[in-house]
Amino acid sequence: MIRDTSQQDAVIAPAAGFKIKRGALWIGAGAVLLAACAALFSTWRGSEASVSAARLRIAEVTRGTLVRDASVNGRVVAAVSPTLYAKAPSTVNLKVAAGDTVRKDQVLAVLESPDLSDALKREVSTYEQLKAEVARQQILSKKQKLLAQKEADTAEIDRLSAQRTLERYDSVGQVGIIAKIDYQKARDALQSSEIRARHAAQAATLEGDDVRLALKTKENEMERARLSMEEAKRRVDELTVRAPVDGFIGTLNVQDRMVVAANAPLMTLVDLSKLEVELEVPETYVSDLGLGMNAEVQLPSGTATGKLSALSPEVVKNMVLARVRFDGDQRGQQPKGLRQSQRLTARLLIEEKPNVLMLPRGPFLENEGGRHAYLVRDGIATRVPIQVGATSISAVEITSGLKQGDKVVVAGTDAFNNASRISINQ
Repeated sequence: MIRDTSQQDAVIAPAAGFKIKRGALWIGAGAVLLAACAALFSTWRGSEASVSAARLRIAEVTRGTLVRDASVNGRVVAAVSPTLYAKAPSTVNLKVAAGDTVRKDQVLAVLESPDLSDALKREVSTYEQLKAEVARQQILSKKQKLLAQKEADTAEIDRLSAQRTLERYDSVGQVGIIAKIDYQKARDALQSSEIRARHAAQAATLEGDDVRLALKTKENEMERARLSMEEAKRRVDELTVRAPVDGFIGTLNVQDRMVVAANAPLMTLVDLSKLEVELEVPETYVSDLGLGMNAEVQLPSGTATGKLSALSPEVVKNMVLARVRFDGDQRGQQPKGLRQSQRLTARLLIEEKPNVLMLPRGPFLENEGGRHAYLVRDGIATRVPIQVGATSISAVEITSGLKQGDKVVVAGTDAFNNASRISINQ
């Protein structure tokens, strides 16, 4: 059993001529210790506390372009997701189920509405009746025009007969063969025939205008009935619910053979060929946002770019909804692998400010309220007033209080307790 290391120790004799001056050694050690104490005292002089450098993050003030941005959360939504509604009180016959993939114009449901079917039958009957009346009116118009023309022609024949009689009397009246009174009667008969013929011609013209107006009235009634019939047909056709786009059935709001009221939602169709990102933007950024603003969307496969396409006018729980459309949407291209309601993060690029002083963003901005920062010089962190401008996710603009090349504590200032001077231990 080994009790201690005394058996392992060996005394080594000093070399010949070597002699330690203990007084000098003590004096040298004292001088070094005194210098160290003086340096330490000089460093701590005026400091209210000391903090280890390992607990801090120090950054340098640089000059460059500050991209003002905002990081927000969002989810993938369909740009086209129409909700289909019942056009009338009816009974629903479903032809699809939730999650089914459908093509455009595919029948999704058939609605049974006896009221609309009966209304269509009445409109068709009315239209057919007016159609027959128009045909009858056309025949009557022709008959009335013929009768009026017959009277005009008869009056014209009487006029010609009276004119020929007067011409015969003219040829024999000058030699005294015919009495003067008979000659006057023949002249009067001609004038009377001319008046009747003129009036008959005018009456025939007016009769033609009258029958045309009556026929036009009937035709207008028939056209009105035809429009009513077409409207009834359209409403009956709408009872067959068809897919407006390619996609899949996202939500079914009714069950098969359910009776629904007019304008009741039936189902929601989701078009996965056109997806967008719906972002929840804090209302503090809303005043800086604008349509067409660039955005970067972080996807599992990388980063995709897009533009702000819509901005909600309503604030809900301090958030405003915004829509980002991918840049490739106009060409029918969008990032692969996207799924409906997939959660994503996005970066809205609000503004670019070139040639500004800036610091990496850190907790010091919130701890000091953006009004003070700790400037590091010779191991001492001094609290100095500053003014900040635009901020981004990773950087903050410095408008006054610091200059390029200054070193500033950007993280760990929560332990300083607003002290004026802090000594930093390496």
